[in-house]
Amino acid sequence: MNVKNIVVLSLVLFLSTGFFSQDALAAEPQLAEPILAGYYTAWSAYSGYTPEHIQASKLTHISYAFAEIGPDLRVRMGYPDKDPENFKLLQQLKQKNPQLKTLISIGGWTWSGRFSDAALTEKNRQVFAESCITFMKQFGFDGIDLDWEYPVAGGLTSNKTRPDDKKNFTLLLKTLREALDQQGAADEKQYLLTIAGGAGTSYIKNTELSLIHKYLDFAVIMTYDFHGPWDKYTDFHSPLYISGKSSPQDQASFDTGVNGWINASFPAEKLVAGIPFYGYHYSTTGSRNDGLYQTFSKAKALSYKKITEDYVTNPDYRRFFHPQAKVPWLWNGSDFISYEDKESIFHKLQYIKSKRLAGAMIWELRHDKNGDLLNALQEGFK
Repeated sequence: MNVKNIVVLSLVLFLSTGFFSQDALAAEPQLAEPILAGYYTAWSAYSGYTPEHIQASKLTHISYAFAEIGPDLRVRMGYPDKDPENFKLLQQLKQKNPQLKTLISIGGWTWSGRFSDAALTEKNRQVFAESCITFMKQFGFDGIDLDWEYPVAGGLTSNKTRPDDKKNFTLLLKTLREALDQQGAADEKQYLLTIAGGAGTSYIKNTELSLIHKYLDFAVIMTYDFHGPWDKYTDFHSPLYISGKSSPQDQASFDTGVNGWINASFPAEKLVAGIPFYGYHYSTTGSRNDGLYQTFSKAKALSYKKITEDYVTNPDYRRFFHPQAKVPWLWNGSDFISYEDKESIFHKLQYIKSKRLAGAMIWELRHDKNGDLLNALQEGFK
């Protein structure tokens, strides 16, 4: 048998084993493990929900909210009476769960006022970045999460904002990424950089999403609070899709937020979509449409735990589920409650998978002390 025949015969035998089958050729690459990140708020400790109560084995990341930016543009503790003990307890969680990553989240709604100054010049960016590294290392975090609410416009009226925030935010993230990589090389460790960003069109317009993604490990979209006590009418605060043409007010959704980021050239595989573990209770002044799109006299936030204990099991309330928005609400003739439950989370998880997003984020962990929604998320990703 000549060499050519030997080669042909070998190829035939190899193909017959199935190792080089058409199915193997067509197989898609496996996605990375889904991110399931939760925000733990420092003030949770005041009500007794300290970090040891977190079901950390069900999470991949915990972001600690919040550290603040001081007048010197350096990061400092936001709750110095609670933070040191909370930080120690987070470290203990990591000892039990070596794969868990923790991040210090800086800013938030209350403490975003100095971001514009921190991002303004190269010197300011360096000072801020160096302080982030120092804080992260001192308290044992695996990375930095920036929650700037918001560049250019929005947030508290006392916040300082500038048109240049748009490009300066990109430069700030670049400086942070470089500092984290330099420190990581020295420590032989990969440090994380993430952000929490808005789901509305203004945030997309006021940031360079097509550029900043290369500096980030992932970004969390705050796909909730589309509606709330600041509105004129009752509505869903985290609808998966817009609820239809019957709404009397502007509509946005989980879907419009995600698509807005993707259409702005932020890669889907770096997007983590936010899921709220709380809802809103409205005292309505109208009684049509089973409480939906009615005017109201007052409204307040409620944790999922409170909603399930006091309202879901209350026979005076009836549960509805919107066929387009894919979210539930409760109604008793005068009170309307918008919230999440296992059914709405199922639909959101199906959406996350269909869009091939990086995963899901929880705001915030203390609102689901029994772990019902967290269990639904974890099981849904299996």
